[in-house]
Amino acid sequence: MNKWLKVGGGGLLAAVAVLAVVVLGRTWATPKPVVDAAVGGYVPLTFDEAAAVERFAGAVRLSTVSMGDAPPSTMDLDALHSYLSQQFPQVHATLQVEQVGHGALLFTWKGKESTVAPIILMAHQDTVPVDSNTRDRWTRDPWSGAVADGVVWGRGALDDKASLVSTLEAAEQLLKQGFQPRRTIYFAFGSDEERGGAQGAVAIVDLLKERGVHAQFVLDEGGAYTNGLMPGVAGDLAMVGIAEKGYMSVRLSVQANGGHSSQPLPQSAIGILSQAMVRLEANQSPGHLEPTTAAMLDTLAPLLPFPARMAVRNRWLLGSVLIDQLSKTPAGNAMMRTTTAETTFSAGIKDNVLPTVANATVNFRILPGDTVASVLEHVRKVVADPRVDITPGEEQNEPSPTSPLDGEGLALVRRTIQQVAPGVPVVPYLVTGATDASHYVPVSTEQLRFVPYHFTPVTIERFHGINEGVSVSDYLNCVQFAAQFMRNAAG
Repeated sequence: MNKWLKVGGGGLLAAVAVLAVVVLGRTWATPKPVVDAAVGGYVPLTFDEAAAVERFAGAVRLSTVSMGDAPPSTMDLDALHSYLSQQFPQVHATLQVEQVGHGALLFTWKGKESTVAPIILMAHQDTVPVDSNTRDRWTRDPWSGAVADGVVWGRGALDDKASLVSTLEAAEQLLKQGFQPRRTIYFAFGSDEERGGAQGAVAIVDLLKERGVHAQFVLDEGGAYTNGLMPGVAGDLAMVGIAEKGYMSVRLSVQANGGHSSQPLPQSAIGILSQAMVRLEANQSPGHLEPTTAAMLDTLAPLLPFPARMAVRNRWLLGSVLIDQLSKTPAGNAMMRTTTAETTFSAGIKDNVLPTVANATVNFRILPGDTVASVLEHVRKVVADPRVDITPGEEQNEPSPTSPLDGEGLALVRRTIQQVAPGVPVVPYLVTGATDASHYVPVSTEQLRFVPYHFTPVTIERFHGINEGVSVSDYLNCVQFAAQFMRNAAG
């Protein structure tokens, strides 16, 4: 018996030794960081930068707010359209300009070669509102468009007017230089992205489908340069979104008899609904590494500390450890699973009256691999209470397809970044928020998401937040990037 134990123990030790060699070997054999070298062919635009910044600031001063139940008013959108036509006369004289749906804009810059698939550069005109309770916490009025301390301040500066105005600025400057695109370029500017895009982006897509337009790719917001946002990685990273999560909200409702608070029932509508909410929060969807996040981790692996690199390079063995570690931060958790966010809860009319109705909303951002149907089934299974009515919201988006890593669009984004920001690694990633790009799947082969902002742990808080603003240098980078991208894609 001892003999066999010794033989078995020796075999086990040998197996462990082999396993260790494999794990360490794969970790040490990690390819060197993909630090993209500079690429020739880049001549920065020369233009009046101060005047360009003021044109952008003027657009920020025009309020185009989407509320939860309504897009921006026609009057507000018309004011912005009039302003843009005044500031970018060459664009409006040369390109075909159409209003589509509820004030969405479609610009068509006709290319010389009709056989080459067109491209679509995207942005949106609307902004989120400003919470009246936070107005006194803004250092400058949110609609001031003030240019101070090297920043253009105001609601919508980041999301998404810098992208929109810089695209028009770049086109205006290229037209002055006599640039004529080889392929057709569309500028598609939605009007209600902040409330789902149904009256803006969807209307443009319907028109393009009607005309038989199919673009090679679209380029929208959703990615940026980041620094300090990826734990353990130093320096700038160019995060390019090649897929985005789906979206669905679910309304939970409980009805009860109510009555006087002096003689309460064993369980109230609030109690029943609260238990359902607790169960949903405690029983999150299972985590898994979908292909886009795996591609991101593989790209980042050479830049990671040794323990993290070992887990990434040996996912076949340490995948569950990797998922557990990433799930400990909100950003990492969003990459790993369909997230559950309990966002609204309402019940009751008076402190001595038992409520007859309790309502709540739970928002889900759906990981590729999951579906609207599977999330709804998860909710019903976890709640498991016939007293709780479960109703999906009208806005439902499945997770987007993943654009190919070897696609023409990503290659052009990579090349442009190599030219305007040499040495910055380009990292594909999964966009955890929602963009208008997802609507363009029927009329494009690739959907990409990148605007050359520089986000740090401090500046990213301005996104939808207090003191929203874009640095002057970032805005000018946006203009240069847009111009060079159009040269690369259609020159």
